[in-house]
Amino acid sequence: MVLYRQPIKLVDCEVHGDGSDSELFIVEGDSAAGAVEKMRDSRYQAVLPIQGKPLNAVKASEKAVRANLFLGAIIDAMGVEINDKFSLQNCRFDSIVLLCDPDADGIHCATLLLLFFDRWMRPLVDAQKLWMIRPPLMQIVSPSLQEPILAYSEEEGQLLIKKLDPDGKKEFSKQRFRGLASLPSQQLHRTCIDAKTRRAELMTTQDADACRKLLMPSS
Repeated sequence: MVLYRQPIKLVDCEVHGDGSDSELFIVEGDSAAGAVEKMRDSRYQAVLPIQGKPLNAVKASEKAVRANLFLGAIIDAMGVEINDKFSLQNCRFDSIVLLCDPDADGIHCATLLLLFFDRWMRPLVDAQKLWMIRPPLMQIVSPSLQEPILAYSEEEGQLLIKKLDPDGKKEFSKQRFRGLASLPSQQLHRTCIDAKTRRAELMTTQDADACRKLLMPSS
């Protein structure tokens, strides 16, 4: 039996266990995690902040992974062991949700977390219990719009403007969010937290393989 060690920064939920619909949000940054905490469903959704880029755990030793401040906190929050001792039945959460800023640093952070889970908790990935949220990157505003329209990439923003104004006669502007913490509370809840409306992508071993080849082409 694994002895549960609660990380200091974990904001826990009430319901736990495989099949419980509980989620652990791993959130980039303390400010963003605080915003998620305010808008979450405290019965089913737990929040754990991480600050800075995680260790690249693909080639790290088990001792180094376990001793790492952020990866160790994830392991402790989940209540599991890693590598061949990992057990889904022992996991305190039904699924893990990665929530990072939509900028380059956030994408890198999420990629390293995906590689960590794929290397040290592969059964979690195989069981389709690892998700990555796509937060909006910007909002498009215009006097001709009743409310701003969200875009999730620069390309999507350009396409939306062309679709709304094919003749280029209207005034539009793109306002980038300065990270998760800058999202208005209701937008954060709708786009990142609420399972019915958020953009969540299921992470697979194929995704991890693609990230591994991108970051470590010689491996």
